[in-house]
Amino acid sequence: MSPAQLHGTDAGDGTGLRLTAVGPGVPREVLEEAARLIGYEPPPGPPERSGAGRPGGFPRALGFHRLSDGGRLLSRTVPADGDARACHAHALYLPPGTRLPDGALPITAWESPSWADRPPADPCPGPLDRLEPSGVLRRDSLVAFAASRADRLAAFFADLRVLAEHPDAGRIVLVERDSTAVARWIALACAVLPRAAAHGLTFTTYARRPERAPQQLVGTLPSCGPCAPGDRVRVHDGTGARPAGPVGDAWADTCARIWRAARPELFRDATWDVGRLAASALASGVALRADARASAARWAAGHVTTAPGATLTGVVEALGAGGEEEWRAEPGHAGAERAALAVLLERVDGRLPAAVTAPLAGRVLASAVLGGGAVPALRAGALTPPVRDALARTLAGPLRSGIADAGTDAAGRALRLLGAADLLGVDCQDLMPELAGRLAGTLVPAEEGSSDTSAAGAGAVPEVGAVPEAGAVPEVEPAPDGEPAPEAASVPAAEPARGAGAVPGGKDAAGTDPALLSAVEEHPALRTALFAALDTRAAAAPVAVARRLAAARLPVGAHPGGFPHLRMCVLTPGAAAPDDRIGRFRAVLRAAGISPHADPAVLRTALRLVWPDALPAGADAALLLDELGSDLHRAAGTRDLLVDAALAAPPDDADAPALAADLLRRFPAELRPGRRSALLLLEFTGVLGTGAEGEEWVERVRGLRDGAAEPVPDTVTERAYTALARRLVDGPTPDSELYALARSGESALLTAYGREGRAERVRTRLRASPSYAAACFCAWSACPGVHPAWDETRTALLAKVLRPAVRALPAGERARIEEVLDRTGRGRLDAFRSWNRPGALGRLAGRLAGRARRDGRPAPEHDGTERT
Repeated sequence: MSPAQLHGTDAGDGTGLRLTAVGPGVPREVLEEAARLIGYEPPPGPPERSGAGRPGGFPRALGFHRLSDGGRLLSRTVPADGDARACHAHALYLPPGTRLPDGALPITAWESPSWADRPPADPCPGPLDRLEPSGVLRRDSLVAFAASRADRLAAFFADLRVLAEHPDAGRIVLVERDSTAVARWIALACAVLPRAAAHGLTFTTYARRPERAPQQLVGTLPSCGPCAPGDRVRVHDGTGARPAGPVGDAWADTCARIWRAARPELFRDATWDVGRLAASALASGVALRADARASAARWAAGHVTTAPGATLTGVVEALGAGGEEEWRAEPGHAGAERAALAVLLERVDGRLPAAVTAPLAGRVLASAVLGGGAVPALRAGALTPPVRDALARTLAGPLRSGIADAGTDAAGRALRLLGAADLLGVDCQDLMPELAGRLAGTLVPAEEGSSDTSAAGAGAVPEVGAVPEAGAVPEVEPAPDGEPAPEAASVPAAEPARGAGAVPGGKDAAGTDPALLSAVEEHPALRTALFAALDTRAAAAPVAVARRLAAARLPVGAHPGGFPHLRMCVLTPGAAAPDDRIGRFRAVLRAAGISPHADPAVLRTALRLVWPDALPAGADAALLLDELGSDLHRAAGTRDLLVDAALAAPPDDADAPALAADLLRRFPAELRPGRRSALLLLEFTGVLGTGAEGEEWVERVRGLRDGAAEPVPDTVTERAYTALARRLVDGPTPDSELYALARSGESALLTAYGREGRAERVRTRLRASPSYAAACFCAWSACPGVHPAWDETRTALLAKVLRPAVRALPAGERARIEEVLDRTGRGRLDAFRSWNRPGALGRLAGRLAGRARRDGRPAPEHDGTERT
């Protein structure tokens, strides 16, 4: 669409500019606004000598204005015949949404021959079909101008970007000695802007009062007076001091470098995307700073499959350019660029020829080694021989010092440095032992590898007499040959957990590190030293080592018979069944690759791995003792584990008494007196009620407990009291045992006796067996007044257990009870009848029964038969 023309003149008589010719299609409301915009105020003082853009010494104003109706107005205003008081204006009206013919940018109309210097004869001129270019703003002239303003370009483009992205941000004032220079600034700006932004940029090459001008780019002369910069005014004075300091905007700096490199054709597809622009610049040989290079690398990495091949190759070559001198000169070039180059290398490696990517790989590796960045894991063919040789010369010293540095992460950076050294052929064998020690400390920290600190490992040796936590495996040293093995703490007081065991693997378990696996496979010296250090830690803290190395997949299996503790920690398969700890124990021993008889310490490690959170159950402990023998347990220092397992066994573990007997038999002279007494007491609980129980049960139990050199564990005491109480209640019970029980006044024992007497099995027998009921009456009526605690216990049983049971019986059954009692003596029968009689006389039962017992006739023995 051809734009409509407007012409106006200002006679200089103070009446202002008057429109003298208006073409068709210009809205009436635009005319007054246009007259204000295209007016002209000359600079102060006399005109200077003529120059480009200043015929007659006065500047020319080419303006592109935004109108209130959304349209645009392109205008040119010049003094008339050298008289600054009079002027002529020629303008073109562009309705909303239209552009100049052929899509020309407004700034290309500078000094076009199509502009008129005087009013036309026709007051209604037709539209202008074409604006002829003047040739003033050709490529060469703009390149030369950019070179003359080289150190001002980046700052100008940075402000231009703010202005283009935020149209309400204010204006840029350009101070030059002639308006042609301003036009060239505007031409530079329109070249770097995206096409749409360039078409929308408003400007004027001259304004007497630039701070009042409505355009975005405003030109002025130094003689017009200083224009103070502010929040909405950015001043670029081409005649003043040069700007100091770099510009932070990478896009602006890249645009400036492209102009300085005389490559404006790179703006053909101008964009705000600094990565794309920087990639084009690098591919064309334009040198850029680090942040722009990083942007180019990121863009190229994201467009590996879509970018033109020449562009991608050019970017990679430019980013990898340089050699040994550049690597040494900038070891720590910007971290963002390092990271971007590494990503780009990863994306293009294998897609482009090695001859193209090898310099980039060398730069990435050298930057990482010299600058402290992440060391890439390059493949073997990533470097060409010349690049590899140059890297080896440059990096040999830094690689070795980095590997040897104790402050370097052994499992991270040090291993990657070692991989780089291998790739470059740098010999580091002498550094392997020290690296292995640091690597072991990283995989299993010293605080975890010195000893197991949880219940699984039991940490340090508890003091004698201390009570370890439930499930703890005491730490003891193996006994010297021919000497009894020292014992650790007494048994736990609390019941240990007794479930299926498994080596725990927590969230902190070390994962498989390719660099670690590669290093241990390629360096035998490192592998041997590392496995030896880890084996030492595994012997001290197997549970912690197993947890930390659960997923490490170290190739320990390639060393049969070596590093047995480490092998058990990392090669043990899972148990066949969740509760089969013995099966798992056997698998752990097989994984060691060596018999525990050859190295007893592996037995200790195996036990701690299989029972990390608990003590073995009685049956498991007995099996461990039978299969392995006492001599091996002595040598391994695991005897006390079996002792603790026996003494900490819960009451429902029926195998504990037999285990205690076996321990007493196999270690007859090696147990401390206190532990021996506890085992004897536990053993006795297993023979009560059998032919081997002997006599004086109460005194034996009390004697073993009270005569022990150290406190007997509560678990054993409770089991012994319960077993003794059950034996006394179930009967038959000698009078001497009842008297010993009553006289003892032992609160815990009497409590156990009362609990057993109230058991449901006792109530059932009382209802079924008259002889048992008679025996219980005699027992619970015996020894009145011997001890208050006994009186309290027996009377409670008489009143709350026996009386309800007897009164619930039929008369015939009660008669049978009386028959049994009558055979033992008339006194007991009378006492029973009195006790069973309702009322106050029943309260005399205790005294009568006690008197009857002192007659010397034994209490009835129940025949064991029960009523059906």
